[in-house]
Amino acid sequence: MNASVKHLCDAVKDNVGKVIVGKENVVDLMLIALLCGGHMLIEDVPGTGKTKLVKAFAASLGCSDSRIQFTPDLLPSDITGINYFNMKKGEFEFVPGPVFASVVLADEINRATPKTQSGLLECMEERQATIDGKTYPLSDPFMVIATQNPVENMGVFPLPEAQLDRFLVKTTMKYPTHAENVAILQRFCSADPLTTLTPVASVQDILNARRELDAVFVHHDIFEYISSLCEATRGLEGVVLGVSPRGAISLMRVAKGFAALSGRRYVTPDDVKAAALPTLPHRLTLTGAARIRKNAAQAMIAELIGKVTVPTESELGWSRG
Repeated sequence: MNASVKHLCDAVKDNVGKVIVGKENVVDLMLIALLCGGHMLIEDVPGTGKTKLVKAFAASLGCSDSRIQFTPDLLPSDITGINYFNMKKGEFEFVPGPVFASVVLADEINRATPKTQSGLLECMEERQATIDGKTYPLSDPFMVIATQNPVENMGVFPLPEAQLDRFLVKTTMKYPTHAENVAILQRFCSADPLTTLTPVASVQDILNARRELDAVFVHHDIFEYISSLCEATRGLEGVVLGVSPRGAISLMRVAKGFAALSGRRYVTPDDVKAAALPTLPHRLTLTGAARIRKNAAQAMIAELIGKVTVPTESELGWSRG
């Protein structure tokens, strides 16, 4: 059993739950992205608690965090840092930007211009930042959790396909239920519980859990299943570009994360199904006609999950117990 992974997950979810009502599934995805060395994109309308959730998540981990508020006038150097001339020393000094932290909150990322959005690409993919020809390594662990408003909102720029593909998972917060909304009002009536939140996990806990996640077994038939799902996206009506090999690797990694969070050492087809919806839709490039349909990509992936042949337990050779 993946005790470290499950223990870390339970501890972080309980701690975040002191601030955020519900949203356990979103915290699960955050943990999976963190342990996989990936990044996460949260899309929803303003006021649903995206930023508050990310802050609570970062406060639950014993590592550094930072926040970048994306605006139309934000420059790439505002993210990565600059070299400035120190008059007293007579030399240039490097001032690190907010990307030099373990958990980086990119708030309302699609309010910045594409040039600034692309400034994160090297950081997200290579875990490094190059400033004036010199390369600086980023923290380990390193994770970008970006929030964005729906493209229907005013003053937003759609993320480039290359950057969307760098996000391991994408999800939404959604409005709370009536009961959850009442609980939120009660919780925030007198004070903000985020101010008293303390870490429940260390960097070493994260690294130990990451090693356990890496060791989760994936059967050959699961590789076949993942490949079939991703290949099937390339022939869908209304799809210009389907899921790439990078997307298939991401699906496998997230499926391993779901297995580990469930306390298992092996991936099941259900893990792949659970991983598909947060991992694949944002990697589809749709035609103009398909794009105007709300949640078209999610619906396509959900339909594929019901169509692609699933490996049986006998084929995978598992024993119960």
